Amino acid sequence: MSDLLKGKRGLVMGVANDRSIAWGIARAMADAGAELAFSYQGEAFGKRLAPLAESVGSDFMVDMDVTDDTSLDAGFEALAARWPTIDFLVHAVAYSDKSELTGRFLNTTRANFKNSMDISVYSFIECARRAHPMMLENGGTLLTMTYQGSNRVVPNYNVMGVAKAALESATRYLANDLGPEGIRVNAISPGPMKTLAGAAIGGARKTFKHTQENAPMRNNATLEAVGGTAVYLCSDAGACTTGEVVRVDGGYHVLGMPQPDHL
Repeated sequence: MSDLLKGKRGLVMGVANDRSIAWGIARAMADAGAELAFSYQGEAFGKRLAPLAESVGSDFMVDMDVTDDTSLDAGFEALAARWPTIDFLVHAVAYSDKSELTGRFLNTTRANFKNSMDISVYSFIECARRAHPMMLENGGTLLTMTYQGSNRVVPNYNVMGVAKAALESATRYLANDLGPEGIRVNAISPGPMKTLAGAAIGGARKTFKHTQENAPMRNNATLEAVGGTAVYLCSDAGACTTGEVVRVDGGYHVLGMPQPDHL
């Protein structure tokens, strides 16, 4: 993977700690030669992010609240002042009230539905709109994160499944809008991972164990595998891939039933 992203630079959004999917992607991109900027929300996350950013040679972090247009405008203006053009944007941002990621989807509240859609889906569109002018000169890649709960029922995933379905649809529509300008838009769909966000979902440990035991590869996704996929999609090797949901789940998505030993 060495030098696949040499000469490319971009923004990574959503690093919470060193087990975040966004961090796995950032580390792989840095190893492939990319220059990175990072966004975070709030002082606490900024303090966690600073040493990670420094470890991959980045000295540029910007505070962005994806629910606040003024904050997004200021963040992207700061990014454009530093780098007039970028080659990629990684959107690993999602949120839902933890109390609604257990039990029945039937009980989803209107307030949490709106908030989950705003942060998990609409923020990608807002970021794409602001990144778009910075990719017109050389083209680029917009990348977001999804999960199989978008198209199959996963216990306790609830409103996040509906949000991820909308995010995947948005990925396709953005790909069609921006393709003529050389901008690719894709989503990566890892299997369950031991992240801060994943831990918020009810029954997360059981889900992780089940997929590990039953996936054709008998393993869940790793940060390295997800990072490598992101490098490919953002590199010149991914020049003709857009509008895709690329699954990195050990093949779990092909199954119709568990393996015989786990029926």
